[in-house]
Amino acid sequence: MTTVTLSSIRHVYFLGIGGIGMSALARWFLINGYNVAGYDKTATALTEALAAEGMVIHYTEAVDQIPAIFRENPADTLVVYTPAVPVHHAEYVYFSQNGFTIQKRSQVLGLLAGRMTTVGVAGTHGKTTTSSMVAHLLRHAEVNCAAFLGGITQNYGTNFLLNEPSEDLSKVICVVEADEFDRSFLTLFPKYAIVTSTDADHLDIYGDHDAVLSSFRAFVGQIQQDGILFQRQGLNLNDAAQAEVRDYSLKSGAYHAANLRIEAARFVFDLVYPGGTVADVRLMVPGFHNVENAVAAAAVSLEVGVSPEALREGLNTYRGVRRRFEYALDTEDMVLIDDYAHHPAEVEAFLTSVKALYPDRELTVIFQPHLFTRTRDFAEGFGKSLSLADHVVLLPIYPARELPIDGVTSKLILDHVQTKSKEISTKDAILSVLRNKKATLVVTVGAGDIDLLVSIIKQEFDTNR
Repeated sequence: MTTVTLSSIRHVYFLGIGGIGMSALARWFLINGYNVAGYDKTATALTEALAAEGMVIHYTEAVDQIPAIFRENPADTLVVYTPAVPVHHAEYVYFSQNGFTIQKRSQVLGLLAGRMTTVGVAGTHGKTTTSSMVAHLLRHAEVNCAAFLGGITQNYGTNFLLNEPSEDLSKVICVVEADEFDRSFLTLFPKYAIVTSTDADHLDIYGDHDAVLSSFRAFVGQIQQDGILFQRQGLNLNDAAQAEVRDYSLKSGAYHAANLRIEAARFVFDLVYPGGTVADVRLMVPGFHNVENAVAAAAVSLEVGVSPEALREGLNTYRGVRRRFEYALDTEDMVLIDDYAHHPAEVEAFLTSVKALYPDRELTVIFQPHLFTRTRDFAEGFGKSLSLADHVVLLPIYPARELPIDGVTSKLILDHVQTKSKEISTKDAILSVLRNKKATLVVTVGAGDIDLLVSIIKQEFDTNR
């Protein structure tokens, strides 16, 4: 595999272009004048948006579908792939056998981020919201920044923010969601980093929790010596970092929230930081976990020059990320919220916040487990977190990249749910289930395709109000 320099590349081809991280990179290259094309398994709203922006995309695994200008110019073509693409994929095999430069998404992201002052946001949960908060705070304060995010921001309708041109790219802040999956974040050497959590996850990749922790320790060891690690209090990564370490959390640490309360279904708090207090921050995105994410985002934003006044205004106008505590319906008769939570800790944080916001309503959760391995490894944890709800409805497991595992079904989780009202349902039967329960507070939760149910449920309750 040859060394990549951006000056030697004219064409960039993406294998798995519809992925949230891949699409952000594709947009960067297109905006910066490169010829961009790619393949994905299925068409989505995101791939259609990319095509409308000028990218050539196809959905059939076939070498002859690759535009000729890419096939005929291996010397100045870069192929970017995601680990979700198997090595026996016909197009991957073609590129690998014909002299093309092939790099993982994480390697290319590291290449781009390395030219700027990088803020890397890592953690087994919370990194998408926190990184998008940082990006919004910087953009709102008119700090020159770029951002590569793992979700579509509500403020900007994209997962990518482009910086203003600069003669010195090192003065541009690059906000990167640093993904621990496949150890991708080890391509980054940030000036500033946030670590929100280091829980066991992706055990199909890591094997055990110790390996996960080792990977995070390696990541914080790559923070530049003159930089800063902002770690959630209790993670104890201090000895792994060469950089300065500062703690944050919801209630304590150098950065924390004080006077936290709920007003008109919104979380309001005072941000305490080493230089003082920012009073009366109002979050449009609810959740105790989002308050803590806001504290982390505020910490790094203050460090890179955002004023306390601009910080308050920025947090007050942050609208969140799609599928993170996203309201689909909010009426007197029905509240419907969709969330991407797919780890027991995320599910617990989400449901705890929902119950705090609506203490007088019975909570119905529809949960779609994501991956057979994750279901197997965390069935008990999922059962415990889902037991916070009054009614639990489980869908079949969403397999994503995995093949079925004998004996691993949604029933593994159901057996650990302590709530009396619990069942397994198909998607087709969901509306009937909700009618029978006379539900008034419903949340859809999971990282698969459960979000496709949201519009169906919304339409049902809009029609029958």
